Amino acid sequence: MRIIAGEYRGRTISAPKGDATRPTTDRVRESLMSMIQSAAGFEDARVLDAFAGSGALGIEALSRGACSVQFYERAPVALRTIQKNLATLGIDTRQARVQKGDVLSNAQSLYGIFDIVFLDPPYAYDAEQIIGFLSELYQGQKLASDAVCVYEHDAKDDQSVDNSLASSPFELLKRKRFGDTMVDLIVIKDDSHDGEER
Repeated sequence: MRIIAGEYRGRTISAPKGDATRPTTDRVRESLMSMIQSAAGFEDARVLDAFAGSGALGIEALSRGACSVQFYERAPVALRTIQKNLATLGIDTRQARVQKGDVLSNAQSLYGIFDIVFLDPPYAYDAEQIIGFLSELYQGQKLASDAVCVYEHDAKDDQSVDNSLASSPFELLKRKRFGDTMVDLIVIKDDSHDGEER
């Protein structure tokens, strides 16, 4: 895989071996990043890469101007890959924090407040779990008021996502399909809370 744009543009990073992770394709990653750029931008953003895999999404955000990324991953092989990729690019721990564990069980222990959240979970996780996790972040005041959350999921799960959003503090800003994959851009509803300004 290659970094698409920014400081590390063209640099190669590794993907975890085996089929335990499902790396975002370059085409989807490029479009996903364009969606974020249009909605909020990356400059000085604080990012959570919640199901980090190779770390490609978080690293792409750093390349484009994010000030920090918290990578969360539970698979040992993927964790080693993230650390290898960060070392290869010379990204230090002041910008990148790698944590091991199930992020869904650790919403309240995450450090800081996030402007961008990447959610690319295994398809075994359902929309209710993922939107529930976002709601925990919201309730714990771990999301900036203008936070942008990107949820990559099976295209067949659209209705489930919509139903989960309806009873949450979030709303769908944009949705784009890539074959069997759907990318949703999710933001906090205007009337949800005053939140922290970036």
